[in-house]
Parts: sequence; structure tokens; C-alpha cells
Amino acid sequence: MSSKATKGPRIGIRHLQSFLLFLGLTVMHIARLNVSVAIVAMTNAATTNPNFPEYDWTEKHKSYILSSFYWGYIVTLCPGSFLCRRYGAKVVLFIASCGTAVFSVMTPWCISWGGWQVFCAIRILQGLFQGVIFPCVTEHLAMWSPPEERNRLGAFSYTGTDCGTVLAMFISGMIAESAMGWPGISYVSGALCAVWCVLWLMLGSNNAPESRFIGEAECKYIESSLQHNEDFHERTIPIPWKAIWTSVPFIALLVTRCAETYGLSTLQAELPSYMNGVLNMDIQSNAVFSSLPFLAMWLLSYVYLIAADVLLKKKFLSLTAVRKVFNTLSFWIPAAALIAIGFLNEDNKVLAIVLMTLSVGVNSGATIGSSLNTIDLSPNHAGILIGLSNTVANIIPILTPLIAGEIVTDKHDRGQWQIVFGLAAIIFFAGNCVFLVWGTAKAQPWDADDYLQPKDGESCSEKRSPAPAIAPPIDPVWEQQISWPERYTVMATD
Repeated sequence: MSSKATKGPRIGIRHLQSFLLFLGLTVMHIARLNVSVAIVAMTNAATTNPNFPEYDWTEKHKSYILSSFYWGYIVTLCPGSFLCRRYGAKVVLFIASCGTAVFSVMTPWCISWGGWQVFCAIRILQGLFQGVIFPCVTEHLAMWSPPEERNRLGAFSYTGTDCGTVLAMFISGMIAESAMGWPGISYVSGALCAVWCVLWLMLGSNNAPESRFIGEAECKYIESSLQHNEDFHERTIPIPWKAIWTSVPFIALLVTRCAETYGLSTLQAELPSYMNGVLNMDIQSNAVFSSLPFLAMWLLSYVYLIAADVLLKKKFLSLTAVRKVFNTLSFWIPAAALIAIGFLNEDNKVLAIVLMTLSVGVNSGATIGSSLNTIDLSPNHAGILIGLSNTVANIIPILTPLIAGEIVTDKHDRGQWQIVFGLAAIIFFAGNCVFLVWGTAKAQPWDADDYLQPKDGESCSEKRSPAPAIAPPIDPVWEQQISWPERYTVMATD
């Protein structure tokens, strides 16, 4: 039997699920990030459409509005994992998108009578709804992606975050200047989320056997490749908490994710202030310059995706090696760029923009490098792992501006900014070193669905204690660099 016949159609329902996740992440990120553009129009209507209300909010009020989303977001990251395991990704993602849509549409009316305080409340509620998204996306990919395709399907789905970021900046600016004015930004975002809800309700499925549209061949291919038996989807697999928190590869991944969020949040939050204070560039007011790094991130994510696919298909590198190579590129190049930017002066504005765009764009490789690694370590508990790692990692962007604020007392002092960028570069470098030494793309022993079950001859009180899953200090494949010419998967052979 041919490989094509065994796997079902070349473009199957598993690809449709990945595309739906891409669209979902796109519209959710538009709803999440459009406030940074909308708030400018709301507080300075003369620059867009003067026919709509203008609010006299202070910079402090605006900072509360911009950060309030994450106050809610961080709360539901871990609960989202449990909700997904209990009710399935389809129901939880549908509710999350519906909630986002409703509060987006309500925003202009609520602000008209409640001011910035109510705006903050709405953003907190939207954050609560969206906190469940990534645990659900991860869990859904783990149920639908065969090991040999997981890198491709997972990376493609995640590019929706970059696409949403770019569109949020471009579309929001155009809407604010149109006849709809700044309220139109909320209405369009809500409408997009609502449309996706309908598509997801019609076409989404928690797993292959539940799908109404999948063929028998594709269903068997997915389930057999994931080693799912007939009653797998009816069972609840207990979570090996002790094994997870004593797993060296997971702790290494956690450290790596924290390092990435620190470095990336420095790039996103502090660079504009540096360029304004030291290079005399008002980059925040230029939509093109502001979106360039994220456009580069979106486009380069496809370059990484294709390159990883070729390397794995041709077996030039193992999955572990691909993870480590791509993560090194996405950490160490931005680290070098951060250091270089700190030494530029007012005569090097163009170079500063190029370096900023390059550093943010190249960092998109971290999706394939370490973000997908949660599914590598444990597809059965991927949602739990992403919930835990994202909860810890999303605390870092709250700390980044506080640390920078302690260091930079004069925004025109280039020496102080060099310390900020140097610290971020060191963290980038060290975080990747941890991943190089202790990271792996191999499934961990505690991923087994019977891991917490007593072995033959053991009583329930003699259940095996979770031995730490320790990856070899240096992956043999990484060390040998197979015929030189690893953010998800498991069951993948090294």
C-alpha cells in the first residue's frame, strides 16, 4: 500500500485543523493587540477621525489599560489546561473566542459611560478568556499531529500569532482613519472572532475519531502514529506532577522560555524608548516602523518552517538537533543585535531599524526551537506543560520594564541603555546554553498513560516513584552533527 493511501488525502482534515488554529490565533491576537493603536486615536482623535469622542487620559491611565489584559491572561493559563482536558479544546476555544468577540463589541459603549476604569475591566475579562487559548491549541495539536508532521503543522498554526500582530497594527490604523473611527476597531475585531467561532463550531473536532469529515485511512494513520488505542479518548490520564517538576528537560525548557520572554520583551518594550531618547527617533508614532519587526517575524517563521521540514525529511539532523540549532539562531543573533544597538548613535538610525527588525524577526525561530518542545516531552500532558511554562514565562514581561526603570534614570544616557541591552543579551545567551545542554525532543518516561499505575506485582502503595527524566548532557546526534552537509513532538525518533 502506498504511503499516500495509508495517510489518506495529501491535504486532509489534520491540515484543516491546523489552518483553523492559525486563523483563530490570528483573530485573537488582532483583538488582543489592537488597543495599542486604538488608544492613540481615542486620546488624539484629531490625528484620525475627529467625529468620535476623545478622552483626556494620562500616560498612567493608558499604561493601566495596555497592561490590564495580562492581569486576566495570566490567571487562566493553568486552569485552561484542566478545562481543555475536561471539556475538550473545541468547546473551550469556542467559548474563549465568543467571550472575546462580545467584549470587543461592547467596548465603545462601555467606555462612553465608564471611562478608562471600565476599559481596564473589559481588558481584564478579555485576558481571562484568552488565557486558555495556548493550552488548548497545544492540546489540540497533540491530538491531531502525527509525529513526523507535528513540527510542520504546529509551526504553521503558531504563525497566526505573528500574522495577527502585523494585521492588528495595519488594519487598526486604517479603520481608525475611516468613517468607522476608533470604535470600528472593536467592532471589526469582534466580528472577526465571531466568524471564526462559526467556522470552528462547524469544522473543528477534538480528535480524529470525533470528526464528521475525516476519512477512515487518515483517521487510522493519525491514531496509530500517536499510538492511541480504541479507548484512549474515553480515559483520563492522571498527571504525574512530581515527575514533571523533577524532570530536567522540562526545567530546562522552563528556563529557556523565561529567557526568551525577557529578551523579547526588552526588544519590544524598551527599544522604542531607546530610539526616542538616544537616537531621537519617534518610532512609536510611525506605524510602518513599528510593524516592520513583526512583519519580519511573520515572514521568517515560514523560512524556519520550510528549513526545518527539509532538514528532518532528508534526515540531515535529528529533531533534537533541529530544535537546538534553531533555538540558538533565535537567541544568540538577537543577543548580538542588542549589544550592537547599544553602541549606535544618532547617525546610525537606519542601521538601528535594520538591527531591530532583524533581531525580532530572527527570534521567530524559537517557535520551532523551544516553544513546540512541550509536545516533544509529553503529548499526553502537552496542555499542562504549556500552561505551566507560559504562566511562569508571562510573569517576566511584568518585571522587564521595572528592571529597566531601575537602571535607566536618564533616557538620553546611552551607557545606561547599554547595561539594559547587555543584561538581556546575557540572559538570551545563558537561556539557550541551558537548552543546549539539558534540552531534548525525546518523549519522557512520565508521558506514558500508565506511568502512575503500579507495575506487575506492586501494590497501589508501591507505585513507582517518579524518577527524574534526565537528558544526556550532550545529545550524541548534536555532538556528532550528523553529516552536517528542536516549540512540540514526541514519539519522534532521534
